[in-house]
Amino acid sequence: MMTNNTFLSDCRKSICIFLLQLPFCVQAGTDDLTPQQLIQALSRATHELNYDGIFIYRHGRQLNTMRLIHKNGIDGEVERLISLTGHPREIIRNNKSVTCIFPDNKSVMVEKSHPYTLPLTQLHESVENLTPHYRFSISGQDRVAGNETTIVTVQPNDNYRYGYQLWIDNNSHLLLKSELKNESGYPLEQIEFTKLDVLKSIPDEMLIPALTEGYTRFDNTGQHTVTQNHYGYWQVKWMPDGFTMSKDERQPLVAGTTEVEHMVYTDGMAIVSVFIEPVDIRAQFVPGLSRIGAVNAYGRHANGFQVTVVGEVPPATVEKMAISVSHNN
Repeated sequence: MMTNNTFLSDCRKSICIFLLQLPFCVQAGTDDLTPQQLIQALSRATHELNYDGIFIYRHGRQLNTMRLIHKNGIDGEVERLISLTGHPREIIRNNKSVTCIFPDNKSVMVEKSHPYTLPLTQLHESVENLTPHYRFSISGQDRVAGNETTIVTVQPNDNYRYGYQLWIDNNSHLLLKSELKNESGYPLEQIEFTKLDVLKSIPDEMLIPALTEGYTRFDNTGQHTVTQNHYGYWQVKWMPDGFTMSKDERQPLVAGTTEVEHMVYTDGMAIVSVFIEPVDIRAQFVPGLSRIGAVNAYGRHANGFQVTVVGEVPPATVEKMAISVSHNN
């Protein structure tokens, strides 16, 4: 039987993976803009627009349909992501918390919210820092969901990160389609809107989650301990050039239990999470590589702890990072 600790750990990693699968929006004229300028506009507008859309997410042989509702108001951003196929899932995010709802398990997990760590959303100030690691180009025009688009291609300069291709609407300036591609140019995952409405305002009731009466609630909003810059027990000794730590914090899975450390590394586009938690002999854990869509993970045991590295990066990246994790006495 799955323990509370194991379930909460799985929920936290599910949130990480689920957020990595979110689409992006852009608002800027495509005429006479460089690829970098288009991506800068993409980053800004992800936060500024109000929109309600349905998109298809393809990864491997699986296909899922999701609905994304995003509001930017006087109180900040609120976002609701709903899985319309497969296992029921729902995520509500605001400036204070991220709520993950699992109807099949009748469980609700609430985490403290963090600034956006999604790819392509923080680039308006740092896109130039990516040029040593990525090449940007406009590679043509295409038609998606009845709209003319400009295709922006982002290619990595090494084998430790993936490439991107973005279809930007020429009129509404929204991202209608995206692909994540491996080193051979093969699409590992694809996100494509079938409907996307940009709205002047979004009623608050559209952002209210489904009923959760009778669900088990796990609230970790008050349990985080920020450890960046002074928590030195664990260290990732190898990462691709250009990656830096954006977050390092510890928190107990439930009150009174041992803590789990969560470190986040990014180069400005790709994001990798490192989870370190005590080994639970009751939990099922298979060391080595695993994959969910374009998200690769590598797990190993180290000094009585379980180390798991997760990200939309090539398998070699998560493996080398996981193997390099060491404990500093």
